[in-house]
Amino acid sequence: MREKPAELDEEQLVRRVARGDRAAFEELYRRSAPWLTVRLRRRCSDEQIVAEVLQETYLAVWRAAGAFAGSATDGTAVGWLWTIAARRLIDAFRRRAHHAQPPNAAAAEPAARAAEDEVLEGVVGDEVGDALRRLAPELRQVLQAMVLDGLSVRETSVLLGVPEGTVKTRARRARIAMREALS
Repeated sequence: MREKPAELDEEQLVRRVARGDRAAFEELYRRSAPWLTVRLRRRCSDEQIVAEVLQETYLAVWRAAGAFAGSATDGTAVGWLWTIAARRLIDAFRRRAHHAQPPNAAAAEPAARAAEDEVLEGVVGDEVGDALRRLAPELRQVLQAMVLDGLSVRETSVLLGVPEGTVKTRARRARIAMREALS
């Protein structure tokens, strides 16, 4: 007997989506869209862009689910989804930059705590967590984009709306500050 989509993990759902299973796609969306929306909102305050990026992300998932390598490359379905969404968000910022001033993706302080901050508090040891919390917000944003989200210097530059040289400098300053705080 075939398992119901609700009983499958995300990787199994993506595999079924690759075979055109609409119910698996709906279950994947139901599970992942809320947290994906929160992560996108953390990086972009424009609800229209967030909605467009979310739609483009799931369209890409539907079309390219067969390209998901999964655990064969130490990847996860959730990580794959976030990578697609982050790249779509960067594309949206680039499109907007051609027409107007880019949105302020790097707001000084978010109104609500980000999910990543809460997870880091629970996962990262007290010493590392304290060191991260003591970093200046602009340094923490660069670390978050490059380390947690796996973005390149160029992608981080576009996402945060700062020059690539500034991203490199902030990443270096963040590494130095973390090293000093942990030694």
